[in-house]
Amino acid sequence: MDIIRQTNRTMLFEEINPEKLDLLTIVGEVIGIDSLSDEKIKEINQHLLVKSFEEFLVKFCPTVYSFYNASTQKVMYTLHKPEGIPDDCISEIRIDQNNDFLKMLFTLIETKRSQGIANVDFKFENLLDMISPKKVMDDIRQVRKEIHYYYSEYEKLEDGDPRKLDIGDRLNAKFEDASKNYNNVMAMLPLAIDDIKTRLLLGQSQSDNKTDSVQIGMLMIGDTGELKIVETPKSDALQLAAANEDSNTGLLTVFQEDYEAITENPTDYVKSLVVRTFCPLPALQTEVNVEQEVQNYNTYLEFYKSAKDDFVKTVKPLVEKILGVKMFFDQYTAKGRGMMPSLLITNAKLDMMVKSSNIPRLETFLNTVNSKNDYTDTVWFGIVPSIQMENASGNVQVRRERFRGNVAVQSKEGNQVESLTLLLQSVRPYRVQIFFNFETSELTTFNSMATSGIDRYIDKCEVLTRKDYSEFAIPCMPNFTVIPKDKSGVVIDSKMLKTEDGVQLSKEKEDILKLWIEGVYIGASYVAAGLVAAYQCPEYLRETFKSVKKEFPGVRFDIEAGENALKAVTTMAKEISGFTNNIKDSINRNNFGFVFSSENAQVQGTKISRITVYKARSLALTDDGYDSIYKTLVSSYIERMLRFQTSDFKHDNIVKFFSNNPSSQKSQWLAAKGFVNSIVQSGDDINYMIDEESNLCQIDLIFNGNVKNLEVAISKSTSAVKV
Repeated sequence: MDIIRQTNRTMLFEEINPEKLDLLTIVGEVIGIDSLSDEKIKEINQHLLVKSFEEFLVKFCPTVYSFYNASTQKVMYTLHKPEGIPDDCISEIRIDQNNDFLKMLFTLIETKRSQGIANVDFKFENLLDMISPKKVMDDIRQVRKEIHYYYSEYEKLEDGDPRKLDIGDRLNAKFEDASKNYNNVMAMLPLAIDDIKTRLLLGQSQSDNKTDSVQIGMLMIGDTGELKIVETPKSDALQLAAANEDSNTGLLTVFQEDYEAITENPTDYVKSLVVRTFCPLPALQTEVNVEQEVQNYNTYLEFYKSAKDDFVKTVKPLVEKILGVKMFFDQYTAKGRGMMPSLLITNAKLDMMVKSSNIPRLETFLNTVNSKNDYTDTVWFGIVPSIQMENASGNVQVRRERFRGNVAVQSKEGNQVESLTLLLQSVRPYRVQIFFNFETSELTTFNSMATSGIDRYIDKCEVLTRKDYSEFAIPCMPNFTVIPKDKSGVVIDSKMLKTEDGVQLSKEKEDILKLWIEGVYIGASYVAAGLVAAYQCPEYLRETFKSVKKEFPGVRFDIEAGENALKAVTTMAKEISGFTNNIKDSINRNNFGFVFSSENAQVQGTKISRITVYKARSLALTDDGYDSIYKTLVSSYIERMLRFQTSDFKHDNIVKFFSNNPSSQKSQWLAAKGFVNSIVQSGDDINYMIDEESNLCQIDLIFNGNVKNLEVAISKSTSAVKV
């Protein structure tokens, strides 16, 4: 690893944020250029290379844009910044760890991971309501609690006290979080909904769900000993309110001034709403237009549900990409900082990358980082998510819809197999192994594979087999389910009714507002590439395996061998009880693809509650089915080591590389066979033959008796060589 320090740089062929720079733009015109400058590679890394999920969120800043359509009275959402609309009419919604939808999905993944419960038994509904108004208010209450705590501490300290200044910084940060929503009506709606419910349902009885008017009182014993609650005199109530405001020491005033200073179009209603939310005062009996407030509540609720529905549908494809990137990095679980995976994101759609006018830019970049003896920026793997797969045939064509069924929608934006083919042709000379998966839906999940098998995946990949690039194509399956389609309903809340006895929340089914997320999934290629990138690191392997050579990367690690798959597991929770014997027999018979397994298994008496790897094959055909991905990786590694140590395949240096001298590279590899990441393992061998006439060196890599051929062109030496 002194020569090749990393074997896990991965390239993601996906658009994350169209407003950010992309690979094509940075590379620019390459006519007459063979290689990019070091400064250009540094610029590409500065904008597109990320080494953690947190860095990804900072550099690419995933964003949804929204604006209001007055003609339809709706909120419009788009992943591209709309043109022709003034900037001050567009709201940018950052999709980061503070976004309630993404936060809910992270929590759901972590909960499933910790519980290890299959999808059929997992209580999705318990976590889905995290995006309902009441859960949004829970987060706001937490911010409120922290603001009040810091403010009380701030007021206790003397001016100039360094600790007071530190607390002031924290207060400023908390106020910044709170104030971000002043101009965002959509963000204020949960506040307004909860505020009306709190005020109107303050006197609600737990037993009959009816509401009585509220008058603040006190408990006392009367002149004859009777127990009663009497109304607090109005002056006492006002004093109570004043005392409470004094205890806040002007915090209420701070919020009023902050709202007026920041908000572009302030209104008294929203200002009062902000103040009541962050500085609640004792409830005093005030005149409330109940009918108007109930109408407002139902209007807000309907609008919030409709807007949230549109938002989720718009943001879901972006969220699935974000989850994929997170899962790529999550697979690296080593505590020590070893060869950590890195991700170079093209930030351009695949069909744009493989246009005839753009392919030279990609090839020039790869030629720069993959065809030199400096392997710092070499790209070893690629990820292509969401290859389109036609729906299962056999659907009956109906002349007339008698019952409401699924609406036939255009398949969401995915990548064409033809685009993947062009990409594979382009990356083959640079030996980039491409992990790809088919579009995410209920048709490509563990459940689907458990019932229908892998035949349709094999059929879809037929056009990619028996090609010179087949060994670099790795189909990954099945995709992972975060929320199943049939369990993706989120109850927003119930409408409010005005009755003779006051107000109450309706229990009628039609008055319960619910939105359907329609399922959330993660492409299998993110997890597959993440796991393979992770086990390239010796530090990662040492977490689980005893015999690891710290000088070797994990290029020869065969995850299918022995109990390797049960030790180097994914971080994904099991989804189903397993595949039937017929399905497993089919997978074993075909030896096809990078297949994940959700089987019951144990290793050394410990139950495996994570998804494991069942097969790790490319589309290169052999006599026994499809070839293992590690063979191509070892070939790439040996070729690059050979190029470096022989000064670009010089004849005499090749002979030294393969000689029986104990100091030769081949001898060193043969002497270190007993490790899980040994480059040459038991049953392996390396042989070579030089054809003087054609100036070619044929290298036979023998893996457990199976031969893989590697061919390099020799640079002729000027002096005779003694063999």
